Amino acid sequence: MSAQVQTAQYFAALERLKARGEKINNATVALEAGKDRSSIKATRPAHQKLVAAIEAAALEQAEKKQAKGGADPIAGLQAQVKLLTDRLDQSLEREIALLDEVLELRATKKALEEDTRQLQLGRLVQVR
Repeated sequence: MSAQVQTAQYFAALERLKARGEKINNATVALEAGKDRSSIKATRPAHQKLVAAIEAAALEQAEKKQAKGGADPIAGLQAQVKLLTDRLDQSLEREIALLDEVLELRATKKALEEDTRQLQLGRLVQVR
C-alpha cells in the first residue's frame, strides 16, 4: 500500500475521532485506521504532516475542553460521593432515632401489659 493511501486513511481516522470527540493522539489515530498503535512515527517523512495535524487536533480538543469549563470529573464525582455520604448518614440517624422510639414504645407497652395483668388479678396498681 502506498504511503499516500496510508496517510489518507490516517487523516480519515483523525476526522472520525474529532467528530466523535474521542481522545486524539498518535496511538488512537493509528488504531482507528486499523493499524498498529505504534505505526505513526514522527521521523517518517510521509507522517510529518499527519503528526502535526494530530498534535493540532489534540491541542484544539484540550482548549475546547478547558473552555467548556474544564471541570475535573474527579471533583464532580467526589462532590457526588460527599452528597451521597451525607444523605446516607442522615438516613442512618433517622433509622437509629426510630429504633430508639420503637424500643421505648415496647418498654411502655410491656409495663402497661403488666399493669393490666395486675389489675385483672385484683391487685392495686400505682397510678402514673
